[in-house]
Amino acid sequence: MEAPKPIFGHLAALFTIVVWGITFISIKVLLVDFTPVEIMFYRSILALLALFIASLPRLAPGKPLRWVLRDEWKYMAAGLCGITLYMLFQNIALTYTLAANVSVLVSIAPLLTALVSRFFLSEKLKANFFLGFAIAIAGIILIAFNGSVVLKLNPLGDLLSILAALVWAFYSVLIKKISAQDHDMLRVTRKVFFYGVLFMLPILPLFDFRLGVERLVNLPNLLNLLFLGIGASALCFVTWNYAVKILGPVRTSIYIYTIPLVTIIASVLALREPITLVAGIGIALILLGMALSEHRKAGPA
Repeated sequence: MEAPKPIFGHLAALFTIVVWGITFISIKVLLVDFTPVEIMFYRSILALLALFIASLPRLAPGKPLRWVLRDEWKYMAAGLCGITLYMLFQNIALTYTLAANVSVLVSIAPLLTALVSRFFLSEKLKANFFLGFAIAIAGIILIAFNGSVVLKLNPLGDLLSILAALVWAFYSVLIKKISAQDHDMLRVTRKVFFYGVLFMLPILPLFDFRLGVERLVNLPNLLNLLFLGIGASALCFVTWNYAVKILGPVRTSIYIYTIPLVTIIASVLALREPITLVAGIGIALILLGMALSEHRKAGPA
């Protein structure tokens, strides 16, 4: 079977980032009636249901059960890192520190992904990757703070943001390892979300979680949860995992730089917010940083 062309991986990553970049609109609507942890849980449950419908569980024919269970830890670890811990760390961080801090610190995920990949996948990194990272981060900082010189640090919130970026790096490497053995990205994503939700359940009582299904009668709430659960979670995790499979975790993670850019464009279109000169410079730096990081293939994908 002919290997998928890299262009399909780039298109999948770009599509994913565009959707993730506009989720802030839905989240802002939902935060009126839901806590961040409740949003996290409901969107994960909806994603899991959608993935079960799209890809019913089955045991691969001719594959002994002990072989299946032997690799199950990878799916468990991916669910714990990419679903439970990433969403948890990011949501809690937003309650302790500025959203601008979180957006900048989570954006170091490509660098952390590169370092984790270097250790676990033996990917070689070139100097242009690190130069591109520095330039892109400078652009993200300009966009996040929009020229403000006031930087408010919160050790706990900022640490949680960094931890979110770190567990995402491990998630990306795990998906690359899994995709080398299981080429069905629907099935992979379904199993990852199953374990993510499973690990999520014991921690819900710690955050005053309540079902409150009466809130779903509100049509905007229901529509935004469906978008987050089915579109931004189920579909986009499939497309992101597909991109990681084709491009590798490092090259795919570079697209994370563009989330602030997508958010700005969405703000202009949906909220009529103007693009400032500082934000414009930030956008240019992000695009330049991406171009430098992607200029040459850093290692085997």
